[in-house]
Amino acid sequence: MKTIKIFAFIIGLGFVFSCEDQLNVVPEDNVASNTVFGSFATINGAVVGIYSKNQSGDLNGNPQLISDFMSDNVSFVGSFTSLQDIDQFETLATNTTIDNIWLDGYELIGAANNIIVNLPDVNTEDVTGLSETDKARFVAEAKFLRALTYFRLVNLFAQPFQFNGGSNLGVPIIATPFEGGEIGEFQLERSSVNEVHAFIEQDLLDAIAALPDDNGVRAESGAAKALLSRLYLYREQWAEAADLANQVITSGEYSLANDYDFYDDNPTSSEHIFVVINTPTDGPQDESVPGSDEVYVNFYNPAPGGRGDAPFSQDLIDAFAAEPGDRRFDELSQAATDAGGNDTFFTTKYPDIINNASDGMELRITEMYLIRAEANLQNGTSIGDTPLNDINLLRDRAGLSNLGSVDLDAVALERRKELCFEGHRRMDLLRNNLNLRPGGGSESAPGANKIIFPIVDDETTNNPNITQNPGSF
Repeated sequence: MKTIKIFAFIIGLGFVFSCEDQLNVVPEDNVASNTVFGSFATINGAVVGIYSKNQSGDLNGNPQLISDFMSDNVSFVGSFTSLQDIDQFETLATNTTIDNIWLDGYELIGAANNIIVNLPDVNTEDVTGLSETDKARFVAEAKFLRALTYFRLVNLFAQPFQFNGGSNLGVPIIATPFEGGEIGEFQLERSSVNEVHAFIEQDLLDAIAALPDDNGVRAESGAAKALLSRLYLYREQWAEAADLANQVITSGEYSLANDYDFYDDNPTSSEHIFVVINTPTDGPQDESVPGSDEVYVNFYNPAPGGRGDAPFSQDLIDAFAAEPGDRRFDELSQAATDAGGNDTFFTTKYPDIINNASDGMELRITEMYLIRAEANLQNGTSIGDTPLNDINLLRDRAGLSNLGSVDLDAVALERRKELCFEGHRRMDLLRNNLNLRPGGGSESAPGANKIIFPIVDDETTNNPNITQNPGSF
């Protein structure tokens, strides 16, 4: 179970982040190996630098925002042209938002590769305080973050597994450091979705084996199991998804919070499996790359300083209104006027607008109950517990009455209401062969060209071997 010792770790982590300017966020691959791997502090700093890159608004922030406004959870009213184009299914390969997601994703992957490839060869006798256990843990953390990033990229830039059984094109797999510090030195064709998923799976299996059960606010074994459970759910490997979700639930490391205060800057909550922690001192990594905390202001109403760009859609409001008294709406929404002048509601899941320090939800225990329920229902099993008990457990916390029976539609509805604004809805609709918009046309239908992003112009210009997505220009 998470304990108060995490506070001490946060202080230490904050110190490492404060040193990042001296290390130039060390995982950049053009830093000399003898600088990165010469001491325990610089090795740890390089790994922390990967976490820092994961704070980028392009990797945590925009994916959550985009997932919900491309789907039926958010009515986007923002003025950013690049986001408007995505919302209207008119994304071009020159779109700056998707360009940043692609580049930041592969920069993180390159930074992780630097640790994964080079750290195992470091002689512990040459580095004071570094043990073989430390090396294995650092590599495992890098593999977890690499897997998380590849999963994000393949979900955004490729059709889902259900489109063609995963034989369709995914994203390029790069498993070695960028020798010159540039992504463009690799000119690879895209691997299939199945191949990318297999790569992610192996990274997570390796991470599960080497990460400790309790690793403070850094990735731990339960986080790798949780992400792998999600991957198996997306691939319809029901038994594996249910089994791993059950392992996380029964691990004793996490538990359902009694209320929803864990959204209020509470990284020590038992609810969290892996959370992107933003503090007032983190800030963006540089002025041109906003941190995820700065993207989350899109979700917040304008009155206290939010942008008011991403209110609840009427469809989501109606879904909550169909069963009044749901604490997930009553306690986690706020009535206000959006940036377009419309009276509506906003989520309060990212509440720290004043300090720009809202945390990003990545993995939490509630999702494991939802995965276990769906996978068991699909497979006709009751690994860990019955789908009905799992769903009623979540409904009880939300202040709703128990259901007498449960079907896939009921699980999907609870999943939607529980995880809204956390970046799940787009893939939940696509993997279930549902239109992204209620009553939507062909442009938002499963398999349509623009429900996924085009391969970015920077990549296609410099890589003659890569295949563009259909309908992209």
